[in-house]
Amino acid sequence: MHEEMEPKLAKWPFFIGNALFLGAAWFICFQAQGPLGLGEISLTVFCATASAGLGITPFLLEYRALLKRAEVRAFTSVVSQLQNLESVAAQISGATSQWQEIQQHADKTTGVATEIAERMSAEVKGFTQFIEQASDREKATLRLEVEKLRRAEAEWLQVLVRMLDHVYALHVGAVRSSQPLLIEQVGNFQTACRDVARKVGLTPFTAREAEPFDGQRHQLIEGDSKPVNGATIAETIAAGYTFQGKLLRPALVRLVNGNP
Repeated sequence: MHEEMEPKLAKWPFFIGNALFLGAAWFICFQAQGPLGLGEISLTVFCATASAGLGITPFLLEYRALLKRAEVRAFTSVVSQLQNLESVAAQISGATSQWQEIQQHADKTTGVATEIAERMSAEVKGFTQFIEQASDREKATLRLEVEKLRRAEAEWLQVLVRMLDHVYALHVGAVRSSQPLLIEQVGNFQTACRDVARKVGLTPFTAREAEPFDGQRHQLIEGDSKPVNGATIAETIAAGYTFQGKLLRPALVRLVNGNP
């Protein structure tokens, strides 16, 4: 926008009037013959004063016009600033309403997130309980299966021990028959049976003749009888067994001369 032109007042009429009054004052002084009278002095002073007044009047009028113009501009600036303040206030009000909406959406989002978290916690808790229950059921099932396996193991160990006892009895009978061929055949059969038993961890053992009595590996045929110190073994009545390195049954023996 082009700047508005500053108000300009035509000064030439005032300058003409100024010149006329000065000329009139000069004329009065020039035409006087001798000292000036009171009337002439008063008229001369009036003309000089009027001339000075006409000389400064246009400048005073311009100054007043400039003051009014400055006041108008200041008022216009204040009005525009007030309008700007109104627009800023409107923007602040709009921003405040938007912030309230955002706050409401945030509260809703927080509520939904809290609800989801609670549901997830409940589901996790339920799933954990389900897993624990399933684990307890599985453990109970495994314990039951282990007990069944242990019972089955004890049963087939008992059967296998009985079979090996019979084979050992056959071997003892063959030895007492003093028939070399029978002893060899029964001995081979017993060795084959014991090799099969060792594959599952069952190892038979017997006491050698004249071996010192060992209370942890040997058992007397007399039951609760206690042998004397230095007692030796005369023969093995029934073989002893270890299962996977642990003593399953001690060997049943008879001491020399039958002395306990």
